[in-house]
Amino acid sequence: MSKDLKYRVADINDLEGLRQLGKISYAEYSNALSTENWNTLSAILESEENVLNLIEISKIFICEIDSDIAGMIYFIPNGNPTELYESDWCYIRFLGVDPKYRGHGIGKELVNLCLAYAKKNGEKTIALHTSEFMNAARVMYEKKGFKRVKEIKRLGKKYWVYTMKLSFITKLNLKT
Repeated sequence: MSKDLKYRVADINDLEGLRQLGKISYAEYSNALSTENWNTLSAILESEENVLNLIEISKIFICEIDSDIAGMIYFIPNGNPTELYESDWCYIRFLGVDPKYRGHGIGKELVNLCLAYAKKNGEKTIALHTSEFMNAARVMYEKKGFKRVKEIKRLGKKYWVYTMKLSFITKLNLKT
């Protein structure tokens, strides 16, 4: 890629860029969901309240190209359980890459940043969830060593919760 990729931690000043990237990077899934379910997902991605909450509880890694946020991922430390995630798990949410910047390894690098950060901070298990219609993400997570632990139904589709025991991360996993 001719442009330089810059990775950094996001902050409150990135709120609008994060909201916009959520909408742009997930738009392709509008055809995979019913109108009602797409509107639900879209509202979550664009919700200022939701993004502000995520900024408060997570470490957000972004990739910038010039001044554009080209990719994002939210890392939530353990102690923030949900109906999907155990209290002692950290987890990643909303990996998104702007379609015009895909194919340059941005998503993989953002996941690698989360894995390295989790390990550095003594996390034991990292989790995520993804869906049957998110093929590229699912393949990438499985190649990195994430294992399916549970199937769930969300937005009218099959989703899976994946985990990885961080004691098994090696340099090889981080490079793939």
